[in-house]
Amino acid sequence: MTGITAIDALARLSVVIPALNAAATLPVTLGCLDGVAEIVVADGGSSDGTQAIAAAAGAWVLKLPRGRGTQIAGGIAAARQPWLLLLHADTRLDADWRAAVAARMADNGQAGYFRFALDAAHWRARLLCCAVALRCRLFALPYGDQGLLIHRDLLHAAGGMRALPLMEDVDLVRRLGRRRLVAMQAAAVTSAARWERDGWARRSARNLLCLCLYFLGVKPATIARLYA
Repeated sequence: MTGITAIDALARLSVVIPALNAAATLPVTLGCLDGVAEIVVADGGSSDGTQAIAAAAGAWVLKLPRGRGTQIAGGIAAARQPWLLLLHADTRLDADWRAAVAARMADNGQAGYFRFALDAAHWRARLLCCAVALRCRLFALPYGDQGLLIHRDLLHAAGGMRALPLMEDVDLVRRLGRRRLVAMQAAAVTSAARWERDGWARRSARNLLCLCLYFLGVKPATIARLYA
């Protein structure tokens, strides 16, 4: 498929957003998604108005057991379009995302991910963004906060989204492999609130520890307790 327009692309796209008490960030995330065929917010039991915010924005709200992999898998099962964009509830896409998605949809045998960015001007934020770019370039290992655009057929061929409480993003991109992952020319801007709350070095070290534990074979449920 070549020459697809952004309008055509959005008409074939379901955005799946796992959420848990995301009322502070979800409005901005949803606000950049005008024109998509469908938004599915897979809620894991929010108590802060997340579900009402999603419904007011026209999203389809699913109430699911808590756990990102479980929530995303449920959202994918409910979504109706052939293309899926998996997006975190504290991430907004920049102004070029529609064109980037349309370009990537020219090949349904590859998945696409966005460039990682943070909504903070701190030098540590810039350093972290450079580190993420290097990780993606060397190891083909984007995380879920970079979004993932994938066709249903490719997702099925890779074994689908597993109902893991954490590391579901790493699990999926490892199964896709480098040949089926492409960086898209737009940014996914994630809230820096976790790093600002926990400390830049501490949060980054915790994320790295979780990744190392996963590669060492520690169960995602155990890792999830460390990540919270």
